Amino acid sequence: MFGSVTGMLQKGHKIRGTVVLMQKNVLDYNTVADLTKGNVTGIIGSGLNVVGSTLDSLTAFLGRSVALQLISATNSDASGKGKVGKDTFLEGIITSLPTLGAGESAFNIHFEWDDSMGIPGAFYIKNYMQVEFFLKSLTLEDVPNHGTIRFVCNSWVYNNKLYKTPRIFFANHSYLPSKTPAPLAHYREEELKNLRGDGTGERKEYDRIYDYDVYNDLGNPDLNQNLARPILGGSSTHPYPRRGRTGRYPTRKDTNCEKPGEIYVPRDEKFGHLKSSDFLIYGIKSLSQFVLPAFQSAFDYNLTPNEFHSFQDVRDLYEGGIKLPTDVISTISPLPVIKELFRTDGEQVLKFPTPLVIRVSKSAWMTDEEFTREMIAGVNPCVIRGLQEFPPKSNLDPAIYGDQTSKITADVLDLDGCTVDEKSFLPSKYSVEMSSAVYKNWVFTDQALPEDLIRRGVAIKDPSAPHGLRLLIEDYPYAVDGLQIWDVTKTWVQEYVSLYYAKDDDVKNDSELQNWWKEAVEKGHEDLKDKPWWPKLQTLEELVEICTIIIWTASALHAAVNFGQYPYGGFILNRPTSSRRLLPEQGTAEYEEMVKSHQKAYLRTITSKFQTLIDLSVIEILSRHASDEVYLGQRENPHWTSDSKALQAFQKFGNKLKEIEEKLASKNNDASLANRVGPVQMPYTLLHPTSGEGLTFRGIPNSISI
Repeated sequence: MFGSVTGMLQKGHKIRGTVVLMQKNVLDYNTVADLTKGNVTGIIGSGLNVVGSTLDSLTAFLGRSVALQLISATNSDASGKGKVGKDTFLEGIITSLPTLGAGESAFNIHFEWDDSMGIPGAFYIKNYMQVEFFLKSLTLEDVPNHGTIRFVCNSWVYNNKLYKTPRIFFANHSYLPSKTPAPLAHYREEELKNLRGDGTGERKEYDRIYDYDVYNDLGNPDLNQNLARPILGGSSTHPYPRRGRTGRYPTRKDTNCEKPGEIYVPRDEKFGHLKSSDFLIYGIKSLSQFVLPAFQSAFDYNLTPNEFHSFQDVRDLYEGGIKLPTDVISTISPLPVIKELFRTDGEQVLKFPTPLVIRVSKSAWMTDEEFTREMIAGVNPCVIRGLQEFPPKSNLDPAIYGDQTSKITADVLDLDGCTVDEKSFLPSKYSVEMSSAVYKNWVFTDQALPEDLIRRGVAIKDPSAPHGLRLLIEDYPYAVDGLQIWDVTKTWVQEYVSLYYAKDDDVKNDSELQNWWKEAVEKGHEDLKDKPWWPKLQTLEELVEICTIIIWTASALHAAVNFGQYPYGGFILNRPTSSRRLLPEQGTAEYEEMVKSHQKAYLRTITSKFQTLIDLSVIEILSRHASDEVYLGQRENPHWTSDSKALQAFQKFGNKLKEIEEKLASKNNDASLANRVGPVQMPYTLLHPTSGEGLTFRGIPNSISI
């Protein structure tokens, strides 16, 4: 009898685990939208803030609310699939765990497991509650013959009835498809199928499907014919990358167009789960729905002048603030977006933060020297080109576009019914359509920084120069700093992919990798899919270049053109967003006005006061870093992989970025590099890898968040 008991103990085990999750306490889109149906103070009173309110107590997760089943990575059932363990439920709340982040909760769980099940490599999870939660991780301790196994999840889990198959998560082991343990192969393939769209159905919040469609939802002809917009994508006239398919109903007046609505993004791809990254999108939404209409009413009833009368009027936006009627302030002041963007100081005024460009000197922005410097080190450093011939010639067909040596004819643009961006910037309703014209000549491989600099005529190949390029503008901060970021990023990519792909054939034979690239080219860029410049992804070199371009575009390039918007453009005199009239000609009343009062003439030409409020509100939001921002060379979870070599390579990458940041800081102290600081005393820090929260004029996030 003793022997049989001993045998049972050897056969059966209890694997202890820790589940980390977050409750659904993120501010919802729907909550913000509800403001249109009720009063602001009622919503605020119920606990509306960036963090949101807790919808479920932690005890709701106990009992039979959430079930997990371990799946074997080593032993299969009769069908060849990894064996699945019994349903196991969360047990007790862990009140103290040093590794817990803000808003995270931890639970104990114990799985029944025996030797015949082998080593776990995946798990199912089923949520029987009505409210979703954000699953951070599962950690298994003391797994027999193995030790610790970690599952990094970072995913929203909805009620189990909403899924065709239970949600599955895999351990943090990296496998090529051909090297995936046989018991897990079926589950891996099934999970990929669950993510693929088939072009049918309307996407719901809980969906995880990735599918493609043309941009046929930019307008709203049912509301007003002036709001009709051309379909971008699917034609030679308006080629465009594809968007995420939503499957909304068509408009009545044009069945080829979808009704506008919430933009579908798989929930896990949306902003961070808790902190102020969510504030970005809610801030934009609050601005468009509540703040801007309140501003508009003040101007419509002549309660606030719609013109600046002097440059000091503009500076008053930051110094004294803009006075608004009491009812306007009381309506919008409780909104989180107002509290974050403006300072009210208990007065009936709104103050914007002082932009960096006028923080040291109020007048240096007006100098020719600073104007020139901002063309090189401002927010559009990637559009300047070397002049290849003089005088410059246009390639536009004069039969279509007219004589390009003549003066440009003024076009009066209708601003009614436009989006926030369309109302704010000169191209108006043609803003997105213009990007389609640019896309016609877009080339993926030209997005590599070295190729971009050569193509624009600002660098030439030189094996003896740093990075193999000689810059024709030596004091070009974007290029100088960017090439350092590009090189260390490419080195990191090379080191990482070489851990899994030893030779070119490994790249060719990776079915998942090949299908990913085929989908990216043929579906994501269907209008350009036949262009000869697309990499074929047949070699390690091509894989490294493709990955580096994608990382660069979504991180450093975006940082260089985005986070300087408010520091430079927050002072509307320095970077106006529109021109309301042509330059005056001699002999006209407008010209005489300019001679007598250049400030007044300039202010009547550039962005109006109301539009300025819109512009500053939007670009301030876009220029901010969230408190939970993850920067290039960082990972939120240090256990993102179990591969020690990959971890070492990533640590090396992070250390290199730190070294670069120190070098860039020292360059800004070099007085001989005039373009790095300029008359406004504004050191170029846009490509410094790290940053704090808020308006910092620095920091390279891992990806584009808005």
